[in-house]
Amino acid sequence: MSATIKDVANEAGLSVATVSRVLNNSANVSEDATARVNRAVEKLGYSPNFLGRNLRKRETNVILVIMPASEHSFYMKIVSGIQTFAQTRGYDIIYASSNSTSEIEIRQMNMLFNRTVDGAILLGTQYDAETLNSLVHDYNIALCCEGVEGADVLTVVVDDEAAACDAVKELVRLGHRKIGFCGANETAVSNKRRREGYKRALAECGIPLNLDYICDGSFEYEHGGMSVEYFMSLEDKPTAIFCVSDLLAISAIHKAHDLGLKVGSDLSIMGFDNISMCEMMIPSVSTVEQPCEKLGEMVVRKLIANITSPVGSKDNRVYTVPHRVILRESTGIIKR
Repeated sequence: MSATIKDVANEAGLSVATVSRVLNNSANVSEDATARVNRAVEKLGYSPNFLGRNLRKRETNVILVIMPASEHSFYMKIVSGIQTFAQTRGYDIIYASSNSTSEIEIRQMNMLFNRTVDGAILLGTQYDAETLNSLVHDYNIALCCEGVEGADVLTVVVDDEAAACDAVKELVRLGHRKIGFCGANETAVSNKRRREGYKRALAECGIPLNLDYICDGSFEYEHGGMSVEYFMSLEDKPTAIFCVSDLLAISAIHKAHDLGLKVGSDLSIMGFDNISMCEMMIPSVSTVEQPCEKLGEMVVRKLIANITSPVGSKDNRVYTVPHRVILRESTGIIKR
């Protein structure tokens, strides 16, 4: 006959309640108790009846991850970090792409609403703050890499403003004072904060803000190239461009090449994210690194803590992870 949780408790010399807390990764369990339970489980060959437990507690040990686009290596690196940590806690991951479409996202979120999954991580969302704030009362939701202004929801991001500020200051350190900003849509929180970081860097370096050097558009690849065409049409052209994403920077590099410019010499271009393509490009792309695996690990760790915590003790804070500016061939010292 297979071992029961009571057998494990007797072998470990602990109460059934303590054994249950250890097996469910609950808080406030001592390392000694955890070790004793693990030894007893191994000795007795105990296997928890997860199906029965899930039916009683309405838990599935599955977490849904929704990303705007599955072909983007940046998102897949975050998913990898989520999956690696989740597996150590006995959770599986289902991931899906919403194609940045609210109808698709709502359909996918039905897995959370009908309790097919225990929680959802949104790597960018079409939901507004009001909707998210109403949902978080009844469901375990976390935002990662893209927050929503006014949302009282567990969020894990880099400090976009500080990261952009650091990136632009690196361009200034290389001698650039005419720095263009290639931005995306105004509704994205990350774009707004990276734009503020760009402005802050200029102010702190004593460089007047030139509105002609701001070119907002979208996160779509083509906008990077369009921004270069615009900047190069100005009488007083920028010598460097800060782009709010690597895809925009790569598009800008291609367009600069088409226009006969040598990137890194005639024009410096900086991206944001550090996707794998940055190192493969010729020239390689200078960028701000977001630690994808760390983002994924932290957001799922915090979400699982919310899932397993008592009712009314949900953590809805905003957490930031460190960023790093990486200089490669696409940026260089300004020509005098």
